[in-house]
Amino acid sequence: MTNADGEVEPAPVPSWEASADVVVIGSGVAGLTSALEAVRLGLRTLVVTKSYAYEGNTRWAQGGIAVVRADERDEGDSIRRHVDDTLLAGAGLCDPEAVATILGDGPAAVEALRELGARFDVDASGSLARAREGGHTAFRVIHAGGDATGAEVERALLEGVRGRSIPVLECQTVVDILRTPEGAAGGVLLLGPRSASAGMPTDSPGDFPDGSVDGSSRGSTEESADVLGVVRAPAVILATGGLGQLYQATTNPDVATADGIALALRAGASVADVEFVQFHPTVLYTGPQAAGRRPLVTEAVRGEGAVLIDATGAPVMAGVHPLGDLAPRDVVSAAIIRRLAQAPGGVDDHVYLDATHLSAQAFQARFPTVYTACVAASIDPSTEPIPVAPAAHFGCGGVVTTVDGRTEVTGVYAAGEVARTGLHGANRLASNSLLEGLVVGRRAARAVAEDLEQGHLAARRDLAVSSVTVPTLTVARRSTLQRVMSRHVAIGRDAAGLAVAEEALDATGTTKRVTTRRDVEDAALEMAARAIIVAAHERTESRGCHVRNDFRDTDDERWRASLVVRLDDEGRVALADRVSAGCGSSC
Repeated sequence: MTNADGEVEPAPVPSWEASADVVVIGSGVAGLTSALEAVRLGLRTLVVTKSYAYEGNTRWAQGGIAVVRADERDEGDSIRRHVDDTLLAGAGLCDPEAVATILGDGPAAVEALRELGARFDVDASGSLARAREGGHTAFRVIHAGGDATGAEVERALLEGVRGRSIPVLECQTVVDILRTPEGAAGGVLLLGPRSASAGMPTDSPGDFPDGSVDGSSRGSTEESADVLGVVRAPAVILATGGLGQLYQATTNPDVATADGIALALRAGASVADVEFVQFHPTVLYTGPQAAGRRPLVTEAVRGEGAVLIDATGAPVMAGVHPLGDLAPRDVVSAAIIRRLAQAPGGVDDHVYLDATHLSAQAFQARFPTVYTACVAASIDPSTEPIPVAPAAHFGCGGVVTTVDGRTEVTGVYAAGEVARTGLHGANRLASNSLLEGLVVGRRAARAVAEDLEQGHLAARRDLAVSSVTVPTLTVARRSTLQRVMSRHVAIGRDAAGLAVAEEALDATGTTKRVTTRRDVEDAALEMAARAIIVAAHERTESRGCHVRNDFRDTDDERWRASLVVRLDDEGRVALADRVSAGCGSSC
């Protein structure tokens, strides 16, 4: 790279080095669950997160955890029924074997979380309280703090990490997964404040410093004075969460920038089903200028009898689906968009959720988070309908893995929203996400331990730190990217709009050596956007979260298959394969 004077700038080099058996990237439900299990199995484990440990998607989850506990199977529900609901919501693209495995492991995973100290709501009899959400045919969603389940899950996991003195390196952005000459994982390249890495060991097998989330490994998120560091590790678990920041309106926090998808693609892994981006149908509408993370109005409110209406008071979901207002999220979001296209009552950007049958006391007791958000927006949900609109919520696809988190790249694993296990298919069933993080997080750690024991992974010495370089990547102009993705690659797509989005990325991207967290994030957003556009253009049908205005029908004969995307020989995002539904790990 050259500077403004045309002189060649020296490439930055790492200034510190450490080692571990496994590096977990991310501090949400999947990452912390992986770390706790890895330590239990005796692995030297380091958790890395680009912000502070609690600042991820997990703590914002409202609804709960969908799980059928063994002592509840005589009450009309069953794991088989949960599997059937998941398959139906997934619109033909779930892997039935993966669904059965993950949901079957759910009860044990929840019990492990409770043993860690997680406290869930109980009913008058002292049993776990259960709610019903969209797409579920039974009351099976357990919750905490009314609508603060994610916050309680994150609290319990962080307390577990503290109690076991697991080092958490905060404010460190993963720039790249480092690989051995044979292509296996060899560690990670990090970028962050020098203060956050102070005291990291420079040789193996030195002990990690006290890296608890109490702050001894905490640096600053400021981009000034950042330094590079290397952690040698034969195993890397991606638990980086979602991609909501691809869009102007999202339920996701600022950290959800598709980092794991980009890291995996550049390491040689594949992604699949990325065209299926779930938009949550009921996000608090606070005006046409609102952007960034928006407050979620959990669909458990609809589970308690709330009804979607338009500006004229007409019900939105009447006659649309047998489950009415509790239809799967893709169905409800699409129905709202269709209604808004008609601009009922002159309103074309939001509808309303009428929960006025609940008293203020009842609403606040059951949904304290939603109630607080409504009051902050000067809305009293007990006397007036709540204005809502769809917003980007969850990536149903991701890095192709087995149910044990293994990818096709030796030493690279993935768990949580970043992974595509086959559980979600074309549309995620509500409250299956926290469950997936708990289950696959544990399974991924066990896979690492097994692969290490059997000698399948690289030795840490195989990575030559002196040869590590900062990658040169295409960095998007985020404001432009979010605008075109929201306009052309959200709910309702067509060939012309997808072409416009691709042209906009071509016109605004800048190739540069990434030297700040913002650069790394914007490069990840650019790569993820291209992956979604490529797959969305190829899939000439409407299915689940993917709605093509120019191909409105679902075509099972041609398109009951997953589209696999990877980087081609020139490093460009390209369609690589088309695999029949139910392929599992064979993708």
